[in-house]
Amino acid sequence: MIEKDFVTEGLRRTKIDEYLEKELERAGYGGMDIQVTPLGTMVVVYAERPGMVIGRGGKTVRAITQKLKNKFKLENPQVEVKEVEVPELNPKIMAHKIAAMLQRGMHFRRVAYTAMRRIMAAGAQGVEITISGKIRGARAAMAKFTDGYIKKCGEPAIEFVKEGFATVQLKPGVLGVYVRIMPPDAKLPDDVEIKTPKIEEKATEEEPEEVEEELEELEEEVEEELEELEEEVEEAKKE
Repeated sequence: MIEKDFVTEGLRRTKIDEYLEKELERAGYGGMDIQVTPLGTMVVVYAERPGMVIGRGGKTVRAITQKLKNKFKLENPQVEVKEVEVPELNPKIMAHKIAAMLQRGMHFRRVAYTAMRRIMAAGAQGVEITISGKIRGARAAMAKFTDGYIKKCGEPAIEFVKEGFATVQLKPGVLGVYVRIMPPDAKLPDDVEIKTPKIEEKATEEEPEEVEEELEELEEEVEEELEELEEEVEEAKKE
């Protein structure tokens, strides 16, 4: 069944993503993309530090390629590593950074506000950070921090808002970090741009030309009248 194939493929992608996230945590793993080509399967890995993904002499990337082929049954996998240009706009990277700061013992509010300032300073339209677990005491709770403008539902939320998740083990228990970022290049349907009509621009450009033509016509009329007056004066002198 087609539905079963979709579920199987989605499950395999999720397992690959979890494996790469665990394997490349120190490299600043920022997500992956799988593309099926006639030559095989292209796996694009996004990382903050691509050198750590490749490894010395390509050792790490070869081990990952072999694992993808043997464990996840990818046909002729080819791993391509790309650097994340702005890590602050990648929710996966920021979620892991927040988790690392929490593990070092920093207060969750300070961590959240620091991360929000960095994300907004990078140019994001909006950000939402959710930290859940035993953050205040023995009972589980949830703290949500938002800044800027971010879509919550509808097609724009699915298409534009990027999401990242990370967990961290502390003494009281496990904390979950959920980050949602709306990037600066997101073009929303309610963004209206009013353009000046081209007809008005042409009209303003043509106005000086019309004035010049009228001036030329007036000059010609004045010259003709002067010539007629000169002729009349000469005739009067002759008489």
